Amino acid sequence: MTCFFGSFARVLSFLCLAFFPTGALASQNLFFQFSSPSGSFLAGQKAFRDLATSVAADSLLEAALLERNNPGITERSFAALVADGRIPEAEIMARNMLEQEPDNSLARLVLATIALKERRYSSVVNRLEDMGLSDFVDISAMILRAWARVGQSRLDKAMVELGRLDGGGLDDFLVFHKALMADVAGDSSALELARISYETEPFLGRMVEFYSRVLGNSGRNREALAVLDDFEREGLNHPGVSFVRQEIEAGRLPGKFAATINEGASELFQGIGVALGRDGSTDIAMVFLQLGLYLNPDADTTSLTIAQFLEDAHRYEAANEIYRSIGDDSLYRLDALVRIAQNMDALGDRAGAISRLKEIVFQYPENLDALVALGNILRLDEQYDDAAYAYSRAIDLVGGDHPQDWRYFYLRGIANERRGEWPAAERDFLKALELNPTQPQVLNYLGYSWVEMGINLKRALAMIEQAVSISPRQGYIVDSLGWAQYRMNNFEEAVAILEQAVRLSPNDPEINDHLGDAYWRVGRRNEARFQWNIAGFVDDTGDVAARVEPKLANGLPDQPDEAERNNEDS
Repeated sequence: MTCFFGSFARVLSFLCLAFFPTGALASQNLFFQFSSPSGSFLAGQKAFRDLATSVAADSLLEAALLERNNPGITERSFAALVADGRIPEAEIMARNMLEQEPDNSLARLVLATIALKERRYSSVVNRLEDMGLSDFVDISAMILRAWARVGQSRLDKAMVELGRLDGGGLDDFLVFHKALMADVAGDSSALELARISYETEPFLGRMVEFYSRVLGNSGRNREALAVLDDFEREGLNHPGVSFVRQEIEAGRLPGKFAATINEGASELFQGIGVALGRDGSTDIAMVFLQLGLYLNPDADTTSLTIAQFLEDAHRYEAANEIYRSIGDDSLYRLDALVRIAQNMDALGDRAGAISRLKEIVFQYPENLDALVALGNILRLDEQYDDAAYAYSRAIDLVGGDHPQDWRYFYLRGIANERRGEWPAAERDFLKALELNPTQPQVLNYLGYSWVEMGINLKRALAMIEQAVSISPRQGYIVDSLGWAQYRMNNFEEAVAILEQAVRLSPNDPEINDHLGDAYWRVGRRNEARFQWNIAGFVDDTGDVAARVEPKLANGLPDQPDEAERNNEDS
């Protein structure tokens, strides 16, 4: 067998030459003046967590070259390469990794994905033989193997492969892929499997799109339109769903959700990537999403998911590069344009963002996402009148009677409250609760507002308690409960609750300020000043800092009962 570390050094040298031009290597003497292995590894790890995948791959490859006997660093650098979409380089590395560790599951999965794209289906089946079922890599490999069976025109064997995963808590995911496989294979079982899959998530846009496409392609247009009606009746919208309706109403076949093996298998990696991202493992999620994009470069939903993860990591320019790549003929082009404008605001160009969104709204007056995005940025810019108007247009567009419409009344309520129109704001909040009686954000906002105004205190307290029971880990909601107790002069109870709120959100200036007030009222004066100092220190806007300054100097004014006691003492 070829010595792994010798060949691994050669491949890393090749990759370093790919990353750095020869002149740069000579001028910077990179081969002889590397950073320390630990420094490169830590830098790569941080970059990977921040989704700066190109920097992560370069740094981790450097660490792997310096620490050739560390398989953990090797695999991490390999994962970063895949997450950066550098599949050809990852292929070289995967082959060398398997010389040392033939059962490395991620390397096997990547090579099998490459084989699937190249329609070498027997190679996929053989490569993924005897995989375990211990983690998401193994599970992905099993489903990919089933897709290869479809490529071999053996749908029956594909179903057997998927049957090995039954009972593992993946039933909904598996039935979706069974339906996809049957549809790609042109098998009549696709319709029933798609129905079962749809019924598990009847209000998920992509699921509705898939099922209605299968119905429409089968000539069952009336049923397809009923499915679309049920979705839209909830106040929901989705570009794919809108497209299917347009095609069916025009008398055209909507076309398949996935037309090829590669497109279908790409959905596997999209689904796994989204699930991992929701669990907070966005770095590993990027590995799967990039594999999906490799199989289907036209998978705009995967590109959008990657961009959204980059936004969450505050890499707005990188996200916008992806959004700009979405073609004019894509169903998701408008979504991308809206996101670009929102990211302009995040990058500090609020005026440009507002101007861009106004242009989109003018050109596409019925685009709900653009209207709401415009309202949100206008509200953040304290243009509350214009924000309220944008939200009103959104409400007119959706009708305002669907359960999902609560959010537009809630947002308009905030704008109305901020512009001093409390009666209108209160009506909006109550309408939002009528549509969604257990929505914690609305319960909290209305309850807190009543507490601040000193009205409806018992009802406000009950509403905030309900919000806390629904969202017990949201510091700002727990703070509302503590502040309600404070405003009702229940200071000891307020202290206990506000201490919990600070533990949940230690850098929130409002919560620290509230806890300082509560400490003062129970006689804990030094702790009160400590909390006020923190509140001023963590305040980015200066509003809370200005509020706490006189309190730090003079404390709080006496309560009426305290003033009476002080007079008696004097």
